[in-house]
Amino acid sequence: MTKKQIKIFIKLYWIRILIILAAFLFLAAVGILLVVGLRNFFTLESFYKKMTLASIPLQLFISIFYTLMFVTFIHLFNVWFYAGGGMAKMGQKKIKSTKVNVKWEDVIGMESVKREVLEVIKLIKDRSQLKEVGGKIIKGVLMIGPPGCGKTYLAKAIATETGLPFLASVGSEFQGIFVGLGSSRIRSLFKQARNLAEIYGGCIIFMDEIDTIARPRVGVSGFGAGMDYNATVNQLLTELDGLKQSESNIVVIAATNVSENELDEALMRPGRFDRKIYVGKPPLEDRKKLFEYYLKKTRYDKSINLEVLAKRTVGFSAADIANMVREASMVTIRNNRQVITMKDLSESYDRVVFGLKSEIVLSEKEKRWTAYHEAGHAIIAYITHPTDDVIKASIIPRKGALGYVGHRPSEEIHTYTREWFLANIKTALGSYVAEKLKFGTTSSGVDEDFTQALSLAYDMVWRFGMGDSGIVGNFGRLTHKQNPWAINISDKTKEKLDEDVQKILNQCLKEVEEILTRERELLEYFAQKLLEKGELEYDEIIEIFNQYGKEKPHRNTP
Repeated sequence: MTKKQIKIFIKLYWIRILIILAAFLFLAAVGILLVVGLRNFFTLESFYKKMTLASIPLQLFISIFYTLMFVTFIHLFNVWFYAGGGMAKMGQKKIKSTKVNVKWEDVIGMESVKREVLEVIKLIKDRSQLKEVGGKIIKGVLMIGPPGCGKTYLAKAIATETGLPFLASVGSEFQGIFVGLGSSRIRSLFKQARNLAEIYGGCIIFMDEIDTIARPRVGVSGFGAGMDYNATVNQLLTELDGLKQSESNIVVIAATNVSENELDEALMRPGRFDRKIYVGKPPLEDRKKLFEYYLKKTRYDKSINLEVLAKRTVGFSAADIANMVREASMVTIRNNRQVITMKDLSESYDRVVFGLKSEIVLSEKEKRWTAYHEAGHAIIAYITHPTDDVIKASIIPRKGALGYVGHRPSEEIHTYTREWFLANIKTALGSYVAEKLKFGTTSSGVDEDFTQALSLAYDMVWRFGMGDSGIVGNFGRLTHKQNPWAINISDKTKEKLDEDVQKILNQCLKEVEEILTRERELLEYFAQKLLEKGELEYDEIIEIFNQYGKEKPHRNTP
């Protein structure tokens, strides 16, 4: 260890060194006092020796009692008034070294993002190339995307690839009841990073959920409310600016689930977080690689079609896929088998998407009602939907629902057309019409279906200009109270917009009635199959529709 490293080590851990020295001096003093006390004890007369020995147990009891009282008081004070700080955080390691155990090849399902990040890694490793062309060194990287897509995993892989120390923190760590606590912890974090950068030639700070402390600053109201939050944001901005003024090779990587528009403008301006990386949900090929990666860690049936799994899980994050494989392994163990099969993965998919099976026991009448309800959904979705395939139909209660129909696209959809909205409205209304055709009335089960249909029709008219009246404009956004551009809409315009909504609903309802009346025999057969089996998988559903001559060109088999 060089002198410089020893000096920085003392700067970094001087509190711990002082505590160790103090403990050593205390033990030494106790030892000296014990030796002196014993020596004096043996010089006492017999009577005084007996009296001293007799008082020792009582003195020990009193000392232990007061010590426990003091420790309990300190613990409660830290728990209730310091948000888990102080003693509650003793022994926790805040510094994570370069060995974070996430290799670059372990980052699966985000190939396009990895290509962008690789450039950042090269710049961290070799800054001479950038200096030669007179470029500015990147000091901040902001990763934006939904939860479970691998932002934290990617940050750890960057630390491993660069070989630099890794300081991890969460936005909530910089919040507390005491004013100045947040800014103090920000200063402490960056101080640690600077010391480590001097020793190891660089350091990576990772701040997860940065939106906790990086939203727009607020006005200060009574009793200084908002003052501490503003001070924390200001301290973070100051530290980021300080990185630009030195060549310490410190890079701040932040992650958030919210849109960058929701973060403080000062934080987003150039010179602070210079690089923004958008980490989205994995596309088809990446989902296939993720299934392959996680299944390799298990014993699974080699006949499992990864392409089918990838197509069925549109919209899944990397964490969802990992959870699905983990659930499948638990299903396999529960069924006393050693190899994961496609059936196990199908059941785990239902658990992830629809929830666990409920303990609700349906009467025969409720089962029958639910079967026709779900059959209505399935038939309308299959016949009218332009993008989705019906992959599951069930009358087994899950997560509060008495039954469900799963329909999903087999590939990502980023823009939704009028046909897509209308198909989803018709699918939602399919249950209402099916119940009415079979039983002459409807049940409370159409509650959520009506809510969904009305919401979709509202969006079509109020947001996307798809109403028959020809009124255009995002009125839904403009009437939102939190929108600074909010405007008042005339009663006449509102009336026309509401008429357009009802017109769409009634047109869809009429078409659904025509389809199910025409396909009454199919409705009866589908409902009876549900009553017989409880659940129908994709292949069984396709077989039923093919039997009734309802073949349609499927884009991909899910």
